[in-house]
Amino acid sequence: MGPARSRRRRLAVFLAAAVTGAEAAVLARRRGFLVGLDTVVRCRRGHLFTTWWAPGASVKAVRLGWWRLQRCPVGHHWSLVTPVVASGLTEEERRSAAAHHDRRLP
Repeated sequence: MGPARSRRRRLAVFLAAAVTGAEAAVLARRRGFLVGLDTVVRCRRGHLFTTWWAPGASVKAVRLGWWRLQRCPVGHHWSLVTPVVASGLTEEERRSAAAHHDRRLP
């Protein structure tokens, strides 16, 4: 395999990953999830906090489909977390989530 073919293959893989991530982000937004840098998530114990949620990528958590195994900064435990539809939260729940951020760096 020549260098040009190898570059084309890497470019194709990169483009496929970018399109998949963009498509997942659009679908999540259509369902009411605000994915990005300050996504509100809920752990299995019901704690709300914000985290960086990028569809198709995970730096600080173990991805398990739509769920992620991640450290909860509220209860200081490991748990499965899922994004929350922000419009379904009360003002108090939004304030609580905004007050609890996970670590910004892995």
